[in-house]
Amino acid sequence: MSRPVTVTGTLAHATPETAPVVKGRREFFRYQDLMVAQATEGRMRAQVMSASRGMSQPTGWHYHVCEAQFVYALKGWVDLEFEDGRQIRLQAGESLLIPGGLRHNETATSEEFELLEVSVPGELGTVPCDPPAHLA
Repeated sequence: MSRPVTVTGTLAHATPETAPVVKGRREFFRYQDLMVAQATEGRMRAQVMSASRGMSQPTGWHYHVCEAQFVYALKGWVDLEFEDGRQIRLQAGESLLIPGGLRHNETATSEEFELLEVSVPGELGTVPCDPPAHLA
C-alpha cells in the first residue's frame, strides 16, 4: 500500500559554475554552497569544502550545534580525533556521520582535499572547547 508523498521545499540544482562560494568556518578551506538550505527552508545544508594546500595546524577541539553533520570525502584525506579517543583518517570514497555535540579535532589534511558536508538542520554552530581530560 503506497502512502501519499508530501513535498516540502523547492528543487535545488547546483553545478560547479553556479554554486556560490561562501564564507566558511575555516579560512584555509574554500566553501561552495549547494543551495540546499534555501531549498529546504533551513532544514538541511550542503556544501563542498576544498583546499589546495594541506592544513598548517589543527582546527582545535570543537563541537557543532546541530543534530548531525555528515561528511563524504571526495578527494584526498582528513585526519580527525574524537573525544572517545578514536582517530580516523577519512579518505576519498569514505563517509562519516558526526552527531551534534561530539567533540572532535581535525589535525591534518592532504595537500589536495575535497569533501561534501551536509548538516541537519542547516544552521551549523561551531563551539570551541577544551580537549577531553584524557587527551589534555
